[in-house]
Formats: sequence, structure tokens, C-alpha cells
Amino acid sequence: MPLTDGSFKNKKVISIGTVSELTGLSERQIRYYESRKLIFPERSKTGLRKYSFQDIETLIEIANRLEDGVWTNEIRKELKGRKQLAKDPGFTNQLIKGQLNAQIKM
Repeated sequence: MPLTDGSFKNKKVISIGTVSELTGLSERQIRYYESRKLIFPERSKTGLRKYSFQDIETLIEIANRLEDGVWTNEIRKELKGRKQLAKDPGFTNQLIKGQLNAQIKM
């Protein structure tokens, strides 16, 4: 049965070399983003980093944000905030309602 729920995007099976080829980032840049706690690869039994398709999307976004002049600590805060939003659908609904109210009152 094929995966249709997107769960394949979170499987950490891609090596750093392949990630480098797909993103255009050097392996050194990718390791730097990990050291700045922007990306969290899993480690294989032999210690090799493994990434997911979602990680690749995040790395591209990180590189674009850095190119726009955003600091790594700000990117980390944004990514952390997104993770919290994904865990709490009620908060997301409140956020949307607040944005709608703000636009209507303008």
C-alpha cells in the first residue's frame, strides 16, 4: 500500500552527500546549520547523518533566509515556533481568528 499521507517526507534516510547535491549547499554549511541547532539529522549506527525530505526543505529555507540577512538565532526561533504550532491545532485556530479580527478592525 503506497504512502499517501506525506509520512515519507519525515523518514530520515538521505545521506549528507545527497542532501548537498539536492540543495546546492556544501556539507560544511549543512553541518554548520546543525551546530546552530537549525536542523536535527538522525545518526546511523555507524554515526552517519541521515536527513529527510522535510529536512531538505528546511535547509533550503534556512539558506534563503540567511541570504536575506536573517540571523541564525531568529531562524531558530521561527522554526521552533512552527513546531509548536504544528503540535497545537487549537493555537493555530486562535492565531487565524486573531489575524482575521485585526484585518476586519482596520
